[in-house]
Amino acid sequence: MSVHIDIAGLRPERIAVVPAPLAELCMALHALSEPGHHPGLQGWVTGVSAGLDPHLADRMCEADFLWRTLFSDLFLPAAGIPGGTTLPGATLAEELDLLDKLTDEQFVDAALEFTCALPYSTRGTTALSDPELRRRALDLAAARGPQQVRFSERLLADPPRIRAWLRQFLEDCDAAFFAETWSRLRHQLASDARHKTDLLRRRGLAEALASISPAVALDESATRITVDKLGDGRTATRDGGLMLIPTTLGRPHLMVLHRYDWQPVLHYPVGSPELAAPPSVEQLTLRMAALSHPVRMRLCRSLARSAFTTSELTQVHGMTAPEISRHLSVLKKAGLVTTRRRGRYVLHQLDVTVVARLGSDFLEGILR
Repeated sequence: MSVHIDIAGLRPERIAVVPAPLAELCMALHALSEPGHHPGLQGWVTGVSAGLDPHLADRMCEADFLWRTLFSDLFLPAAGIPGGTTLPGATLAEELDLLDKLTDEQFVDAALEFTCALPYSTRGTTALSDPELRRRALDLAAARGPQQVRFSERLLADPPRIRAWLRQFLEDCDAAFFAETWSRLRHQLASDARHKTDLLRRRGLAEALASISPAVALDESATRITVDKLGDGRTATRDGGLMLIPTTLGRPHLMVLHRYDWQPVLHYPVGSPELAAPPSVEQLTLRMAALSHPVRMRLCRSLARSAFTTSELTQVHGMTAPEISRHLSVLKKAGLVTTRRRGRYVLHQLDVTVVARLGSDFLEGILR
């Protein structure tokens, strides 16, 4: 499972690494709504939440599915401007002006993404013009709760009114907490953007992408970017460009905007590097599957305490050597067990460091 970006014919000057204040505000709202996704932001979340006006906090709940359940493309409006070359604004006000330039159809479709009712990677009709899509969107919104239904009904009935509501809400968030946060973060984001731009110029796209995340890779023909994610999607730069947008508040999320007819965007986390590169989705699946078998769980219990030979494990667990070898092979393929030779003996031991990271690796994998 991956998201693929076809970049055949993309000119180097059409690749832009640039901070986006509205995208960072999206991540701020997400962290406030889902603090469990961002344990490193606990202090910031606590401080902002404690000082939040109750009325603004209530409004934050009205459309939180735009940033809690997913990261709505509305927060990357530059990508939706025709031509595929528009860049994010330097200020939140400029970004909100770009949001105002989206058509009602673009705005409604991006806002209703949480219902999973509309085509995303392919061309399709919109809920404003298609009665069947409109009905389906409202039905799916109903499954998520009355708040989502009310928002969706108002959105479909009067898009300009909801657009004005959202802009005012975001401006109020800026005044309440985001302006101060952005003033601290923008320097780090700008520094990262300069570094990635320099890397692009000196070493090429492959190395720049590798510096973003081990989950992002360029194929040998340099015509396709693959992002290792628990999901499938395809997009292409065509005659437009590619945007790489850093986020400080977004770790561990690695997002790919691949909406049809929008400029592709990689929204990647920066900040303190992980102690080790996160495993691929395939490797994570292998590890979870390896530990799902009760016999291998018991083997891990032994191997966590000491190194054992295959012969010793057969005696401890009352199994044949071929059976033990098959289970060890699964654990080794998953990267959970290490092997070393001592004289004529081969010793197997659980890699405790890898196992200790499984919880955070799993969380990062599904949130990536």
